[in-house]
Amino acid sequence: MSDIVKPLRVLIVGCGNMGASHATAYHAMEGFEICGIVSTGASKQVLNDKLGGGYALYGNYEEALAATKPDAVCISTYPDTHENFAVAALESGCHVFIEKPLAASVAGAERVAAAARKAGKKLVVGYILRHHPSWAKFVELAQELGKPLVMRMNLNQQSQGGMWTVHRNLMQSLSPIVDCGVHYIDVMCQMTRSKPVQVSAIGARLTEDIPAGNYNYGQLQIRFEDGSVGWYEAGWGPMMSQTAFFVKDVIGPKGSVSIVAKDSGGEGKSDSIEAHSKTESLRFHHAELDKNEKFAREDAWINTEDEPDHQGLCDREQQYFLNAIQQDVDLTDHVQDAVNSLRIAFACDESVRTGKVVLL
Repeated sequence: MSDIVKPLRVLIVGCGNMGASHATAYHAMEGFEICGIVSTGASKQVLNDKLGGGYALYGNYEEALAATKPDAVCISTYPDTHENFAVAALESGCHVFIEKPLAASVAGAERVAAAARKAGKKLVVGYILRHHPSWAKFVELAQELGKPLVMRMNLNQQSQGGMWTVHRNLMQSLSPIVDCGVHYIDVMCQMTRSKPVQVSAIGARLTEDIPAGNYNYGQLQIRFEDGSVGWYEAGWGPMMSQTAFFVKDVIGPKGSVSIVAKDSGGEGKSDSIEAHSKTESLRFHHAELDKNEKFAREDAWINTEDEPDHQGLCDREQQYFLNAIQQDVDLTDHVQDAVNSLRIAFACDESVRTGKVVLL
């Protein structure tokens, strides 16, 4: 008998920033073999050319799924397609890697999770920061600060051109604090390891380019059972300010830890996908005072400049997906965390729309 393990045949669905990066990872990995690329526009040809050509191209997802009969499907389309695409793949016996958010509604996310359980297939959600060693260190250090924690995070994007087109399309179905916020809500939950109990949020519609009733700026606040509190802010569009667009900070009784990304957090980087996951350095401040009530220890700087770039992080995500399939990893907690962070984000969205505090 041969010990050679056949590569998993993966269908790429969606060829934008994230889809192209995931496809590049699959193209280079021995454990995967791309069996088709799907998009409704010309992006599939652009991606195919970038990868050297030779892959089968499809304009219709259902046709591609039936024609290629893949082992796995990678979904990086707009969120309003996630639920239907994922369920169809799972019901066809495929493992699924899906970009966040898991679906465009909490009920939809729960249906996808249920379909994965029923099919007995792996479902991995693209929480890229979970695969980032510097962000893992950020979470680890935050847990050394005592309780309660105060967590301050934002990612405002002064988008133009193609990025503004992407943002406008996203806002047909989701607000920035849902689409982007799930990452940072997930980080806050990791830092506190406590149950969120209430949220409040505000938002504003700063452009006529999005549907009435939607908003392109939002700010949320979360209160946790242990007394910790978290703040997150996200705004998209050409009107957004570059000032303080990149704040990643956590404070506790024993001090504070901050991401200090002097380059990635600088001028002209706010709509750069590459810059969003960069940390560059962590600053660990100790609150301890000496007998003269001066700081007893200087701030510690942790250099993270050797961190993986955006493609490197996507490579790590796909290695995690491969390992989960090959080693039959139990992803129950992973999927539940994805559903829960989305539930919290939509509670924040409800708070924006109703003007009321939402209890969880």
